[in-house]
Amino acid sequence: MRVVIVTESFPPEVNGVAHSVLRTAEHLARRGHQSLVVTPAPARGAECPPHTFGGAGEVELPVVRIPSVPLPGYPQVRIALPSRHLAAAVAGHRPDIVHLASPFVLGARGMQVATRLGVPAVAVYQTDLAGYAHAYRAGRGLGEAAAWRRIRAVHRAAARTLAPSTPAAQDLTAHGVPRVQLWPRGVDSARFHPRHRDEALHRALAPGGEVLVGYVGRLAPEKRVDLLTAASALPGVRVVVIGDGPSAPGLRASMPGAVFLGRRTGEELARCFATLDVFVHTGPLETFCQTIQEAMASGVPVVGPAAGGPLDLVAHHRTGLLVPPRDGAAVARAVAELAADPSRRAAYGRAGRAEVTARTWEAVGDLLLRHYAEVLAEHHGVPLPPVVDSPAATAPAVLAEELPA
Repeated sequence: MRVVIVTESFPPEVNGVAHSVLRTAEHLARRGHQSLVVTPAPARGAECPPHTFGGAGEVELPVVRIPSVPLPGYPQVRIALPSRHLAAAVAGHRPDIVHLASPFVLGARGMQVATRLGVPAVAVYQTDLAGYAHAYRAGRGLGEAAAWRRIRAVHRAAARTLAPSTPAAQDLTAHGVPRVQLWPRGVDSARFHPRHRDEALHRALAPGGEVLVGYVGRLAPEKRVDLLTAASALPGVRVVVIGDGPSAPGLRASMPGAVFLGRRTGEELARCFATLDVFVHTGPLETFCQTIQEAMASGVPVVGPAAGGPLDLVAHHRTGLLVPPRDGAAVARAVAELAADPSRRAAYGRAGRAEVTARTWEAVGDLLLRHYAEVLAEHHGVPLPPVVDSPAATAPAVLAEELPA
């Protein structure tokens, strides 16, 4: 199968879209498919090492990088400029299917190209752009409404929209997006593992024996890391923040007792995850929340908002605690509750690890290939049986009565 992946983000950028696209491309290569990635070019001077797959790195993934500009106010995000390179790259690869990863600007153009060529497209919803527009416009609804118009326009043209969680799927359907099905994300439970806990690192970060409470992710307004401020003031608690972004200076000022480690990747990130005593995710706009899965795989109990993707991932009072979104006092209460109960933290951590070990990237990648096969069969008028549930396709559902008020 020949696949073009048009993505708004790709390494060297570090975020959920870039990571999932890279893992998807890896899986396609390992299954013998030929893929091409089309993505905005990074900032001038950024290193773009080749991506190779296979034991000896014998397969190199071709990547076409479209000229881009930084998003005003958030230069880490790149926006592709109009370019003929996109249409030429798609047509030149002669794809059987086009995969649009979190389509908005470049992805919308990719959808137009696929339509002109008569190639079916799968649109992967991954970023709550409407929620981001609301957050960045300080509550004014104009940007949010415009974002939903763009989302509907792109996804309605796709043969299938893949949502990463049941709340995201419900949101899409409620806003008029048709043909929505579930495609979650995998987790590397060998890399993210409790055995990577480093007691020396714990002592360095919490020299007074404090309970180590961590956040991992972008430091940007929509992530609401400021909701950790009250928790950072709790006695016996040390907050550690891993990541970077435009909100970093303000967060350092509001949480002087917290440790800011900046961006961490690879084995170093896995070591940081496993060394935490509690993981907290504060963002209320997550369509999935990969860092929650990575914390669970690391055997760390989770505190997360009772909204969006975390509802599929966190089993309330079994693998962690769900709190009302945008409520810093509730975050502090949940952190204090777990900080005071080591045995409960350990039990939640074990349960979380057990919950995610079957959600491998291989299983998730095979599920994606099944979606591709169904779309191609429908395109050619030969329907296939529906997708059969697998461990990768299912997640613990939290009953409404179990959620915090």
